[in-house]
Amino acid sequence: MESLEGDREALIALAERLADTPTPAGPTPKQLGTERAFIALTGLRRKPRDGPE
Repeated sequence: MESLEGDREALIALAERLADTPTPAGPTPKQLGTERAFIALTGLRRKPRDGPE
């Protein structure tokens, strides 16, 4: 688990360094928005199948 934590910390540091770097389209990640997206797995449902299970 320690290696995963190190990877997580490295990704967070990278995202923070790039926050003010313009994307190819022009705006920076900060300008694009900082809200985190979260979809609970309990909120996902499979498409109903055709016919009995």
